[in-house]
Amino acid sequence: MTDAFNVMEVASSSAGVLVAEMARSSWQSARDAMARFFHLGGEESAPEELRVLDLRHATLVGSPENERAAVSEELRTQVAIQLAAFLMKHPDAAAVLQALVTDRTSEQSGSAPQVTATGNTNSQVVTANGSIGSVSYNSPGVAR
Repeated sequence: MTDAFNVMEVASSSAGVLVAEMARSSWQSARDAMARFFHLGGEESAPEELRVLDLRHATLVGSPENERAAVSEELRTQVAIQLAAFLMKHPDAAAVLQALVTDRTSEQSGSAPQVTATGNTNSQVVTANGSIGSVSYNSPGVAR
């Protein structure tokens, strides 16, 4: 029972990262990593697993912008089921998938802007780019 729970946990967290990657320009890199991952199940199953992922990617990028969040949520469920089924057949691959997700997550967080604010007793720090009503905020170094 614990093994099935761990498989579902890894599959679920991995699905969230994978679907998020589908919406980014880094999808091809993530897809290539998944191709290597699916080959752990054997040469015969990898093309079908990738075909299914490609269909899900096409569904996401082809969805209207106002429906994207709902489509993403549905795809997370579908990808989690796909990954869980694969991991049930190939339980040794769970550690590989977890490492893949950890690598993708750390790559994403490493490219995010970092802000540090010190000595701000009884004050607020606003770092933004855009507008709220008629007030515009621009972060230093951001072109207007």
